[in-house]
Amino acid sequence: MSILIKNGRIITSSSDFIGDVYIQGEKIVAIGQNLPHKAEQVIDAKNKLVLPGGIDPHVHLDMPFMGTYSSDNYETGTRAALFGGTTMVIDFILQTQGKSLQHALDQWKGRSDGNAVGDYSFHMAVTDFNPDTRQEIKKMVEEEGITSFKTFMAYKGALMIDDRQMVALMEEVKRCGGMVTVHATNGDMIDYLIAKHRAEGKLSPLYHYLSQPEVTEAEASGRFADMANYTGVPGYIVHLTCEGALNAVRNATRRNQNVFVETCIQYLTLDASLYNKDFDGAKWVMSPPLRQKKDQETLWAGINQGLVQVVATDHCPFKWEQKLMGKDDFSKIPNGHPAIEHRFELLFSEGVNKGRISLHKFVEIIATNPAKLFGVFPSKGSISVGADADIVIFDPKQKHTISADTHHMNVDYSAYEGWKLTGKTKTVLLRGKVVIDNDTCLVDKGYGQFIKRNKVSGKI
Repeated sequence: MSILIKNGRIITSSSDFIGDVYIQGEKIVAIGQNLPHKAEQVIDAKNKLVLPGGIDPHVHLDMPFMGTYSSDNYETGTRAALFGGTTMVIDFILQTQGKSLQHALDQWKGRSDGNAVGDYSFHMAVTDFNPDTRQEIKKMVEEEGITSFKTFMAYKGALMIDDRQMVALMEEVKRCGGMVTVHATNGDMIDYLIAKHRAEGKLSPLYHYLSQPEVTEAEASGRFADMANYTGVPGYIVHLTCEGALNAVRNATRRNQNVFVETCIQYLTLDASLYNKDFDGAKWVMSPPLRQKKDQETLWAGINQGLVQVVATDHCPFKWEQKLMGKDDFSKIPNGHPAIEHRFELLFSEGVNKGRISLHKFVEIIATNPAKLFGVFPSKGSISVGADADIVIFDPKQKHTISADTHHMNVDYSAYEGWKLTGKTKTVLLRGKVVIDNDTCLVDKGYGQFIKRNKVSGKI
């Protein structure tokens, strides 16, 4: 199939011009003005933006958690992502303590293979680093194309590793050409505060927030940066939320260290006042929790300063009946919220339209930087000759309202119910095929492919 996209405003991280994109098969083969190519399908993108497909490097699909599973599986989750303009996601495999990385990979492949609508890849979360696990790192990088390894500095007894394991993992991942990513919060301090609040009968969602104060994230972010600096491994902090944590990264730059930072759309747009809504606040129970208005200002500034390179979602949805597991105890509320479909449009409406970021910066943090950091650039995250034809045709003027009544995620509420946005995804191409058009998905599960990733350079 050949497709010619005509007359669109083509935006990349460095270019902005009116032109055409010609696609043959799965690839972009020509870009220019008034291209002479004849195509089987012509799409007129006049008055629209032509953007690279978004990459969300932080999602949790069909994930076991607290005795239940996140409510979006690989079919519903990647389809919802496509509706919003995200053509590739990177999910997290969670090693079971006492078992191998291969065992975890087999479990996740059992849920993902043949079920995804959009493209996807995996991070490997290492929860039990031992001599046997060490031997698996090279295979994951070189044979499986899994080049990023997640660590948890919280959730003791299930996911957390100690600093001894962290440093040893960092040394091995660096040797093999990978990256270490981290959930950077001080798990021991959080566990103490959770137990303290429960003992005092303070059980509402507000105490989820009060059990994870800013210092728990700031301390762990600094400690992670120090260990990454010592070992020389490329380090990446996931879902960074607050001023204190970003200042720890800022301090690391004083010794010429690169620590890469991801924040999430919710931390740019929502704040902790939502936890005052009695149990309704459970909709926004996630870890780390929402922060203060001053932290939003810090994160927007951090994006423009180059300290924050990626905006993801940490999409981990649970239906309301699942959230009710914690109606009598905040520590039993499944952590996570739905956002995979709205990241692209929220960031455009709240960021570009409100003058907080430029169009070039928007493309960087939504697509190009995650592609570069996680080893899929330039085939993903760019509009360039030879790249996969992952393209979003976007109407920057269309107004619409977010609602659970109209979203495509498998969850019965919206964290952004009633939000009025300007800017809407109209048409999405994935590897040269129109997959979303006029609010209709044109492909079935199984179209999405697993994307093997290259070794990481630790640079963007």
